[in-house]
Amino acid sequence: MQPSSYTPVEMLEKLVQFDTTSHLSNLDLMHFVQDYLEAHGITSELIYNTDETKANLHACIGDLEKPGIVLSGHTDVVPTEGQAWSADPFTLTEKNGRLYGRGTSDMKGFIAVVLSKIPEAASMSLSKPIHIALSYDEEVGCLGVKSIVDKFAHLPVQPAMCIVGEPSQMRVITGHKAVHHIHCEITGHECHSSLAPYGASAVEYGAELVSFIRKISRRLQNEGPFDTDYDPPFTTLHTGVFNGGTAINIVPNKAYIDIEMRAVPEQDPEAIIHEITDYAYKILEPEMKDKNPLAGFSFRRNVNIPALDTTKDADVVTLVKNVSGENDTHKVSFASEAGVFQKSGISTVICGPGNIQQAHKAD
Repeated sequence: MQPSSYTPVEMLEKLVQFDTTSHLSNLDLMHFVQDYLEAHGITSELIYNTDETKANLHACIGDLEKPGIVLSGHTDVVPTEGQAWSADPFTLTEKNGRLYGRGTSDMKGFIAVVLSKIPEAASMSLSKPIHIALSYDEEVGCLGVKSIVDKFAHLPVQPAMCIVGEPSQMRVITGHKAVHHIHCEITGHECHSSLAPYGASAVEYGAELVSFIRKISRRLQNEGPFDTDYDPPFTTLHTGVFNGGTAINIVPNKAYIDIEMRAVPEQDPEAIIHEITDYAYKILEPEMKDKNPLAGFSFRRNVNIPALDTTKDADVVTLVKNVSGENDTHKVSFASEAGVFQKSGISTVICGPGNIQQAHKAD
């Protein structure tokens, strides 16, 4: 039987022991949290992924008929393989006044603080309910949180505000860029290289698309829109992966491109994506189809994380500034689940312990 209460460090030690790397299950951790909440009279619900290998957790302390506050954290962590850890990353280690372990910063530290306060919260008469929302697969595209947001939409009263506990050094974060990852598959027309004019090189047509993407990137850098609270202060667009071809004497039949965009809130990401796909479909593809009707482009959105853009006078900002003692607000370049909550109509900020500079690194 587990203890009825934990200090934040004791709780963090328990959470770090669960290897919840994104490609693994998080169910052992979630069952631990469920048992802990139940010991304090708090019921919780697991919201499973399709194959039931992972789950989100939702619990509410207080009256569901009132608008409340969400405390949100993701349970998955990034891999440790290939990193030079000085100790077992899944054993919390204290050294020189610091706590080492995978996820201590991003973001089991926040979850540990929240859970350590459960005995106190459960014994209080709350004027507003507190929602605990723990998710899976944030690190691979904020996938799990979407079903939490769907659940909130069907509650008697949707929560009024949300605090996402990403590591911010307890600064109040009101904005982050949107993130979109687009995978492009290019089908050409294969032939012997001596007959190259009769083929349609997937690599060469892909290169034309990459060049077009670079032109858009330069335009965004030069013309904006700009938000000087971000670094860099404009939307970024780049090709991160470009693969194709099998041999030098074969006109390539296949090529693959992975494109990333990080858009400031003032930018319409869909307009940029349509500009890219229109160029592929309307300018490049007709020439390819003259060689082979089956040739062309296909696009798939792998990541779609909305921007966070909360006004400085929002109630959630005032609340968190008062609680944290902060006088100012900030914006960050990393994305998070906060944009998903805000897009659903829940006013959201980021505020949590730890520093993003320590996230995803050894020690």
